Amino acid sequence: MTFACDGSALAGTIDPAPSSTGLIIVSGGNEIRSGSWAGQALLATRIAAGGHPVLRFDRRGVGDSEGDNRGFRSSAKDLAAAIEAFTEHQPQLRRIVAFGNCDAASGLALFAAEAGLDGLVLANPWTLEGDDTAVSPAAVRRRYWARLSDLRQLRRLFTGGVDLGKVARGLKSAVARSPESTLAAEMRERLSRFGGRATILLAERDRTAELFLAVWDDATTPIERCLSASHSFAEGAAFDWLTERVLAALARE
Repeated sequence: MTFACDGSALAGTIDPAPSSTGLIIVSGGNEIRSGSWAGQALLATRIAAGGHPVLRFDRRGVGDSEGDNRGFRSSAKDLAAAIEAFTEHQPQLRRIVAFGNCDAASGLALFAAEAGLDGLVLANPWTLEGDDTAVSPAAVRRRYWARLSDLRQLRRLFTGGVDLGKVARGLKSAVARSPESTLAAEMRERLSRFGGRATILLAERDRTAELFLAVWDDATTPIERCLSASHSFAEGAAFDWLTERVLAALARE
């Protein structure tokens, strides 16, 4: 299907189902609507099999859609157009929940209140500013603690298999304070205005999730964690976990 957004034609795919509660999957970065390794297409298939219709779409300037890709901070109109198209094609809809991973999750946090969504599932939200790719001290601390709990890594340390200079530099970074994130602060403020239910899902060994935890201090939004290092929950057990959480969000009244 295609639908209009500010003079551009956007491409979308609907998996129809009878429920009055539907899911919109929002892609992050330059990712097309099928997702990396077709994960979003598979998620849509699973959710539709559970009875809920799903729309996934390409943002302006991405995949099959027209227009310029100006990033997640400029995606409010894309989201609004997708919601309108979804309700036109699935007229039984009364509630819409949106799912996004990485900067798609961040965009949803910023625009959900104005878009009129009923629920959010935010996976591994992006909190870095611009081109800042520095690893946060909190993330370094968690990484070193995990290594100190690993007998194989301890054996390497005591047998000379580890660069002690590198360890010293890492420990110096670990004791520093985590930098502030203006994006995280903006997301917290916008979520406070959201009238629906939001849930944050983290692959806790994913670097983006580690950076998120280092700067997030909002205890009002539930966080659920998966024992995974896959940013897109690609492992079988992790993907099953993700599917269950999305279905649970759709089942809430």
